Amino acid sequence: MPLPVHALPPEDRTLVDGVLAGQRRALAKAITLIESTRSDHRARAQQVLNALLPQTGNAIRVGISGVPGAGKSTFIEALGVWLIGQGHRVAVLAVDPSSSISGGSILGDKTRMEILCQKEEAFIRPSPSAGSLGGVAEKTREAMLLCEAAGYDVVIVETVGVGQSETTVAGMVDLFCLLQLPNAGDDLQAIKKGIVEIADMVVINKADIDPKATAVARAQWKNALHLVRRASPHWEPPVLTVSALQKEGMAEFWENVVKYRDTLSASGEFAQKRRQQSLAWMWQLIEAGLHQQFKEHPGVRESLPRLSQSVESGLTTPAAAAHALLAHLKH
Repeated sequence: MPLPVHALPPEDRTLVDGVLAGQRRALAKAITLIESTRSDHRARAQQVLNALLPQTGNAIRVGISGVPGAGKSTFIEALGVWLIGQGHRVAVLAVDPSSSISGGSILGDKTRMEILCQKEEAFIRPSPSAGSLGGVAEKTREAMLLCEAAGYDVVIVETVGVGQSETTVAGMVDLFCLLQLPNAGDDLQAIKKGIVEIADMVVINKADIDPKATAVARAQWKNALHLVRRASPHWEPPVLTVSALQKEGMAEFWENVVKYRDTLSASGEFAQKRRQQSLAWMWQLIEAGLHQQFKEHPGVRESLPRLSQSVESGLTTPAAAAHALLAHLKH
């Protein structure tokens, strides 16, 4: 059972109080705790999250994705600075791709958002994707809740930008925005239908470079969005043009974000979407937990090397090996 705040150990109680007070250092420490793979840290992290849960859910959650070079970081910085000027507090959870070979990642978003990271009202947390599907770090959802508890009323998740698996981030945010380039119009045929279907908004960045190409791309995107099934019958995804470098189009973008929230709230879809996301999240955690327990099962650990070698050698089919390993769970 979750412990009330007063019953937490002194260290964790101090951490919870610091997060609720909006202290960036405490927030960073709390995110580090939930990202830890140590079993004792995991237990502490869940107690801290449960203590903070009543103070979450008050932010608007925006996912930003797009092809490499679309200017995601530049756009987020321009938007974040503009939002702070409007009285908001902005948290950015920027996920960097991890190398499949070395496991390392660049974690360079703070250097790419130099102006925004100097703002007291902003919090930027780069995290490695560490192989997680969907272009988001495994603990991004928990980090998002911590940011909300710390008083950030806008949480932006910048994803790796890996294509169709970006549907994962759409399952944790309120609005999913796809960032594109003016000259990408001719490449629409190559864009996966799935990612177009989940886009709540399409933004063409760097519109100032080639206005003619921007107009063509905008028309093509509008046509493409008409051909796919919309996520909500009450919302038609707009196609906007911005220039993040010139700080142009931020007000119109945010007006559409607010309009989206208000439109779906009026129909009841906004709250329903969050409820469905929470249930989906629970099942993902169950599946991850079962996977971890399976790997740690003594019988599985004993049989896995032999069966793996047998599959590699072609002596056993993958299905037969999997069946044999899963049979250990019955004992």
